[in-house]
Amino acid sequence: MRRLDWRQIMAVAAVGVVCLSWLLVAGVLLRAVLGEADWQAMTALLGGRIGLLVLLWALALIPVSLLVGQLLEHYVRAPARLAMALRSALHAGVHRTVVPDGSRETRELTELVNALVAEREAMHRNMDARVREASRATELERNRLAALMSELGRSVIVCTLDGRILLYNRRARLQFRRLSRAAGWMGGAELIGLGRSIYTVLDRELVVHALENIQRRLARGAEAPAAQFVTPIPSGGLLRVQMAPVRADADPAEVGREAPAEGEGGRGQALAGFVLLLENVTEQLRADAEEDRLVATLVADVRELTTRVQRCLSHASGAPASASAGGVEITEARGLLTDFETRLARFSRERAALLPARWPLDDMLGSELLEVLEKHMTERLPLEVSRVDCEASPWLRVESYSFMQAVLHLAECVHHDCGVSTLQIALTQTSSKAALELRWAAGSPPSPELLARWTASSMAGHSEVGLSVAQVLARHGGDLEVREATSPWLGLRLPLRLAPQQEELPQDTWLRGESRPEYYDFDLFRPSVQASSLADSHLADLVFTVFDTETTGLDPAGGDQILQLGAVRIVNGRVLPHESFEQLVDPKRSIPAAGIAIHGITPEMVEGQPGIETVLPAFHAFCEGTVLVAHNAAFDMRCLELAEPRAGVQFDHPVLDTLLLSAVLSPEETSHRLESIAERLGLPIIGRHTALGDALVTAEIFVRLLRLLADRGIHTLAQARAASRETYLARLRY
Repeated sequence: MRRLDWRQIMAVAAVGVVCLSWLLVAGVLLRAVLGEADWQAMTALLGGRIGLLVLLWALALIPVSLLVGQLLEHYVRAPARLAMALRSALHAGVHRTVVPDGSRETRELTELVNALVAEREAMHRNMDARVREASRATELERNRLAALMSELGRSVIVCTLDGRILLYNRRARLQFRRLSRAAGWMGGAELIGLGRSIYTVLDRELVVHALENIQRRLARGAEAPAAQFVTPIPSGGLLRVQMAPVRADADPAEVGREAPAEGEGGRGQALAGFVLLLENVTEQLRADAEEDRLVATLVADVRELTTRVQRCLSHASGAPASASAGGVEITEARGLLTDFETRLARFSRERAALLPARWPLDDMLGSELLEVLEKHMTERLPLEVSRVDCEASPWLRVESYSFMQAVLHLAECVHHDCGVSTLQIALTQTSSKAALELRWAAGSPPSPELLARWTASSMAGHSEVGLSVAQVLARHGGDLEVREATSPWLGLRLPLRLAPQQEELPQDTWLRGESRPEYYDFDLFRPSVQASSLADSHLADLVFTVFDTETTGLDPAGGDQILQLGAVRIVNGRVLPHESFEQLVDPKRSIPAAGIAIHGITPEMVEGQPGIETVLPAFHAFCEGTVLVAHNAAFDMRCLELAEPRAGVQFDHPVLDTLLLSAVLSPEETSHRLESIAERLGLPIIGRHTALGDALVTAEIFVRLLRLLADRGIHTLAQARAASRETYLARLRY
């Protein structure tokens, strides 16, 4: 049933007012030309029939209303539908024959439009065929490179400078899918996805620190700078990460970030993002740690046995010798033990020297290390910090992030336990090694017990893996020393390794953009929308999560529960079916037979499935940082809202509704059901009444609606929400 059109109401009202006005004018003219007797006779004749006249006037408006409705249908609504079909063909790529409707002229125009659309479609097909023919060789090469990237043995992720993922290969997807399952994520939700932040899986501070190191090397003019680090991940375990920059070919302003400031004797270079190579080293490091424990236990046991043998030999040498040969054997045994102890000590030293090879150590200029330490100590600790630069700054082999954390930890301990408020950092160097010194005013040096507590405790920022100062120093080739320096200073000395020469990691060909991965969207290199408020963000720049729910019924406030959640992402105007969420939910109540006939979800299917209190947090994490989209979103959002207290999450995301957007774009249409909109846009319906199936259809509809919204001048999220609120369907509540 068509809702009442305001234009029809206004037209009928205008006709009624005109008729009533004519009657009033006629009455005035009759009064002027008739005599008093004639006027009184006429008023006496009509006086009791005024109500009948009004009724006849009102009844006369009914055919007028029908006539106006027909005129509007033929001369207003039919051209509007034709315009909508043309707009869909022009902006949304919907090529379908428009059914002639309306007046004879409009029908003729429709036939001409159909002919033009068919001609345009044939032209496009011909053009596409020529393009495919011309690019066949290029496509073949692209497929080879894509296959190569897809099958690489290392996980590869490319990000923008603000951490948004714009590329990842198949290996990375599989690796993080396993990690997400290990973390207990529901519904196939993955830790990474196009447009999502890499900081959901990697520590932001670690990544920023590595990026700063790369930018400093670029400023010095390095050709292929890189950084590497080991980091814990939310699902447990450790990743070894190598980072390389992606340089901007365009002006820095076009990639959303100014070029880094030029260093002394260097030059600034604009970056568009960075590439990450990731390797899960959890089991490797666990095995290495177990091997270290076994070797340490073996060394301790052998030394204990050696001590006991020495003790026995001492007793034997003190007893009366039965023969000179016995004395010779004891002396020889002592020599063998001494030689064994020497070899054991050499083994321990050589093995300790090999331990740092398991951890990524970078080459770093000593003056840069002091500069970074001074900056972070000043910002994070209530200390006055100064540095003493070397005359000739050495190149160091250092894992800068963990070493910085160790220095910060020790400085904080010195401040709290020794009452120190002023520290000086200095770099000392000999021919074979270097050391960082923390110096403070003379006083009592820290006791051995206090020093042991400082080095044994886990550092802030590394509690996930229990990394201590002693372990960090072992990586860098030594132990912490207390140095009673020449007055007026006391100090701590932290060992550092000297780099044999300045080296840069080789840059593989794929780092120069000579191959393509399986999943990518290079347009995400455009400036991030995070710099402005979300309401003013362009729809084309946002990441959307299109979702749908299947429920036990249509009354969420009356106790109906969610049975299934399904969702898919839209990034840069592309639906990403491989980045989806689908999960059955145990509603903890019966499922009506009428509902089973629609969605097909039986009690047996949800038996043993997680409850909404488990599923909803996983879905909330999947939606993080995106705009939610649904068809008839008021219903789905009400279902989520009622489940929020049990799940301990809150969906405060912006929401768009394809039902309301369709009403904005097609106010003449009588139906805005999902099937009707899909039919108008030329989209097939697959998997209807499954949560993920409906979400995929809604996502395809939404992508085409975005193009039509842009044609109407609706470009930002705020504009789309404001237009949705103006539709008559926005009054629907659940």
